Amino acid sequence: MLNLINAGLGRTGTTSLKAALDRLGRGPSFHMFDIVGDGERLRQWEKVVCGGERPDWAALFAGYSAAVDGPCALYYRQLSQAFPDAKMILTVRDADSWYRSTHDTLYQFALRSAANPPEPGSAQARLFRITRTMVWDGLFGGRFADKDHAIDVYHRHNEEVVRALGADNVLVYDVQQGWEPLCAFLGSDVPREAFPRTNDTASMRQRIVKAAGAAATG
Repeated sequence: MLNLINAGLGRTGTTSLKAALDRLGRGPSFHMFDIVGDGERLRQWEKVVCGGERPDWAALFAGYSAAVDGPCALYYRQLSQAFPDAKMILTVRDADSWYRSTHDTLYQFALRSAANPPEPGSAQARLFRITRTMVWDGLFGGRFADKDHAIDVYHRHNEEVVRALGADNVLVYDVQQGWEPLCAFLGSDVPREAFPRTNDTASMRQRIVKAAGAAATG
């Protein structure tokens, strides 16, 4: 059962948060990459995102204690209702750097998939359909290439999260702040080692290539 839900969009430090939560014993943490290469999870999320099926959230996140990356950021309202006792986090970062990072990684994968469509019905095609429906055509209305529009959507998403959940109920958190705010929010001791810094742009590009290959063979 989920005890923690992050409503922050991708490229706001979600992978670093996942590593930090696992280190604090708050995992395992669900991440978008858990869908990649897992045919059953891919099928489940395809029904939810593309088919509009109302899911059994407890079953969908069975085995996980936290959810830190998309799709949970787009379904945070439903998840907060399904898991009312879960702590809520909103990871944030400077809007310009967020846009640049997203544009140079995730969006490039979307552009390549659109320009060279994967085989219809393949896992890679289905994964692209999910992300396109949920993020590129959904959240950003097909206008992510318009930087001003995308950043406006980013700000509105963050504002809506705080407004919907209540400022007293959500930790607005930049992973650059390190352990202290996170541990204070969770009531955990601060580890002695440095806060995990993972998934920079270069490593994210490598993960996308690997993930695309996994989806293609999944």
